[in-house]
Amino acid sequence: MSELKIYTAKRILTMDQGRPFATAIAVKGDRIVSTGTMETLKPYMDRHSYEVDDTFKDNILMPGFIDTHTHLLMSGMFMGFYYVGPIPSYGAKGDTNDPCHSREDVLQRIRDIVSKVGDSKEPIVCWGYDRAKYGEDPDRDMLDKISDTIPIVIINYAPHVSYANSPFLKAAGMDESTEVKGMGRYPDGRLNGWFVEQAAFNKMLGGLKDLVIPEDFFERSVSLHAEACIHNGVTAVADMAWGLFDFDREWATHEKLLDDSFPIRVSMVPYEPNLSHKFGDKRFDYLDKMRAKNTDRLQAHGIKFQNDGSFPATTSIIGYPGYLDEDTGATGDTKWEENVEWFWPYWERGIRIHSHANGDATLEMTLDCLEELQKRKPRFDHRFTIEHYAMSNPEQAYRLAALGGAASVNIYFTHYRALLHSNYAYGPDRAEATARVGSLARAGARFCLHADFNMVVVPMKPLEGAWIAVNRLAEDDKTVVAPGERISVEQALRGITIDGAWMIDREKDLGSLEPGKLADMAILAEDPLEVDPMKLRDIEVLGTISGGVIHKANK
Repeated sequence: MSELKIYTAKRILTMDQGRPFATAIAVKGDRIVSTGTMETLKPYMDRHSYEVDDTFKDNILMPGFIDTHTHLLMSGMFMGFYYVGPIPSYGAKGDTNDPCHSREDVLQRIRDIVSKVGDSKEPIVCWGYDRAKYGEDPDRDMLDKISDTIPIVIINYAPHVSYANSPFLKAAGMDESTEVKGMGRYPDGRLNGWFVEQAAFNKMLGGLKDLVIPEDFFERSVSLHAEACIHNGVTAVADMAWGLFDFDREWATHEKLLDDSFPIRVSMVPYEPNLSHKFGDKRFDYLDKMRAKNTDRLQAHGIKFQNDGSFPATTSIIGYPGYLDEDTGATGDTKWEENVEWFWPYWERGIRIHSHANGDATLEMTLDCLEELQKRKPRFDHRFTIEHYAMSNPEQAYRLAALGGAASVNIYFTHYRALLHSNYAYGPDRAEATARVGSLARAGARFCLHADFNMVVVPMKPLEGAWIAVNRLAEDDKTVVAPGERISVEQALRGITIDGAWMIDREKDLGSLEPGKLADMAILAEDPLEVDPMKLRDIEVLGTISGGVIHKANK
């Protein structure tokens, strides 16, 4: 064995429940050799040359955080747009990182941008519009009053609803004869500039590609996302929309970037509608070919389906008594009665299924599908995963567990949306009990925590996600919502480490600090098991170690 690198720390949280704590960890190359103390590592030190690194002697090491649901290209693209969202952001175009508090704030920000753009006619693309907080949606005529010459697009808090003015529609080749599901119209039949859900969003995105997406977009976007990962202790992610732009080009971009200078591991999960559209009957051959290319850094994994819309954009499908006001729920890319047949060829082949479901009605339908799949061909350890798991009831948690399913939960909605949606769209029962991780824990269903950064306007800060799961404080930092859905600090940390690794088939390599696993770690200033649980989100992330290579966070 070649030289060992031994890192010492004030404390190391291994997430190995049998040997949970250490103060030293030995690494050879990119793999862990042993965890323990300087005394317990002595058998290796006696037999091999070694170097001791005390850089982290006053810090905490633990497994690198894993975000199991994100979108690298889309996230990076949004960072390059002007921001109009309701919470502070960073990296936005033109330094528009401060929050907007009303629709008028948004419109004024766009007016200011138009003034700065001047005669350049540069398209103005904004993101983060919060229809729940801001009230009335903007539309084509409203945006035309700001500019009838410069193309303007506003993307919602989640990109399930977007708005555009007449110059954009014209530049993108759309007019009143354009027929696409989800493109809104005024009562007189004119396009109103709305793009609602996937078919319409893809049409809008197609128009943006030619206007605002530069040649270096792919590499720049992924690199921006990697920077955000380091700052927040994230060492592995799953991209839940591979193929949204171009399957081969997206893979090639990641393959080019993934090295020691790009310190995250990426699981690429194909978006099924685009996979079927592009490859048809050859789609399984394509998946086999891409899985054969898997490395420690880049892997093809599973398949992603979408069965309803967005929680914050209020296009989820919910049960009785329904929406407080107008029902704006939207299904995904296929009719629900066809879903079993849609899932079946993937289930039959043993491919891991990730199914997007925000509404409780959508969840019930998805559980019905899973039950039918189990009847047709029983499978153990299938890891059928509900993505987001926003609105549910406790019995659905038990049913999910009984069927062998799992949940990747967007816990951030609990803090950032619960109070808001108590009086907008969903009502207090559903809004306050969003992300029922306590019910999942009691039912014995395995779950992890994700942010969906930044396809929804929440931060990608796993320690903040853990803080939300443990405390369930709403956005006012005072109101505890659904206290029975709180979980322990240890359970929350599992949700951003080992349980996240398991959810994307990486538990043999990632998620805990054990011999043979990859040396991926988060470097923290304080111990999350020792601080007041109310202070979890305030713990400073000092950087990451990826495959034994240190990457410091920028201050």
